Amino acid sequence: MSNYDRNAAIPGAPADRTSAVDAGLRAHMLRVYNYMAIGVGLTGLVAMLTYRLTGPALLQSPIMWVFMLAPLALVFFISSRINTLSVEAARLLFFVYAALVGLSLSTIFHVYTGVSITRVFFISAAAFGSLSIWGYTTRRDMSGFGTFLVMGLIGIVIASLVNLFLRSSGLDWIISVVGVGVFAGLTAYDTQRIKGMYDSNDDAVSAGRKAVTGALSLYLNFINLFMMLLRLAGNRR
Repeated sequence: MSNYDRNAAIPGAPADRTSAVDAGLRAHMLRVYNYMAIGVGLTGLVAMLTYRLTGPALLQSPIMWVFMLAPLALVFFISSRINTLSVEAARLLFFVYAALVGLSLSTIFHVYTGVSITRVFFISAAAFGSLSIWGYTTRRDMSGFGTFLVMGLIGIVIASLVNLFLRSSGLDWIISVVGVGVFAGLTAYDTQRIKGMYDSNDDAVSAGRKAVTGALSLYLNFINLFMMLLRLAGNRR
């Protein structure tokens, strides 16, 4: 079971050791959040530039399928090879992944108004920040929720694939509502999990890999939370 209360004093441990663990944990989490924030910023920048430079032509081009499928292939590659990649390579691939997601998300500017995209982004950021802080600070062990959240995620993926053919607005609304709940839960759960993964005895390589995988998990939660909220609250053109 993950150690979900790293900030609590370690019984019998010297005060300086406890302080060192706390300082190391804060530095680790800050590193994770910095990577994640850079990834989100890069995604937004690439999406906006792609929209402005290509216009609707890219949306109607078959190459758009390449931009949509490439991030999926890359995220599986990173996840499967993270234990063999160098920290620098893992970090670079994460940023490449974020840029590819930006290419695919450029389509939202053709569907939703810029004002509503901005509004939903800040709503998503506020919700994500609150949920992540709660996941970091709570002493409640959330490991038991992991299975249910993963099952919910699988259900969302299957329902989304089915709705590609049905094109049901009602099913799309249900997917979005459930998706908000699932990714909200995953944000808190993954934050606690990432916190529990910290080990003050890790070497620089292990710590660096954990920071990249943690940033990737939180990045995916944020992007999906944003997209689900946009589908619910975004104003279409």
